[in-house]
Amino acid sequence: MNNSRPKAKLSRALGIPLTPKCVKYFEKRPFPPGVHGRSRRKASDYQVRLLEKQRLRHQYNISESQMRKAYDDAHRAEGKTGETMVTLLERRLDATVVRAGLARTIYQARQLVVHGHFTVDGKKVDRPAYRLKPGQVVEVRESSRQKPPFQIAASGAHLDGPTAPYLSTVLEDLRTTVIRLPQRSEIRVQCDEQLVVEFYAR
Repeated sequence: MNNSRPKAKLSRALGIPLTPKCVKYFEKRPFPPGVHGRSRRKASDYQVRLLEKQRLRHQYNISESQMRKAYDDAHRAEGKTGETMVTLLERRLDATVVRAGLARTIYQARQLVVHGHFTVDGKKVDRPAYRLKPGQVVEVRESSRQKPPFQIAASGAHLDGPTAPYLSTVLEDLRTTVIRLPQRSEIRVQCDEQLVVEFYAR
């Protein structure tokens, strides 16, 4: 799902930088784009919940139907719906590729997955939404390892701090293993997921 809106503008509208490159634009102009961007109109409860849902959706670069499915699956599962929903999104293959440092952004991860550069347990998987389970191993395919994006990844260039604690990653081998399910406190997305639950439950 490619959003045609420029990422810097979208970041400002959502109130969060969506890529490392957007951070500097965002710091310069932290208010929403457009002529009314600086105005202080109070948002309605609906707008507040809608914005929070959009923020979560765009941090994972997913469509509305994929977002709704994550909510529905979480709603049927045990535990807190909001936390479960974020955990399900974090288990997507493209999100895991980013968290492991195998891609720079969620946008690059999606593209690399769609182009068939990854295997899961030795089998090629080209679906970004593929939901990983503990014990599964994600690797860059042998035929793709010499390509520039993966040479850069193997050097650790994409890592912004340690890799996620629920993954065991060997960057020089371009491989990560899901060792357990992620906990909400470990997931680096900016979101009040309870507001997202309230948006869908209305």
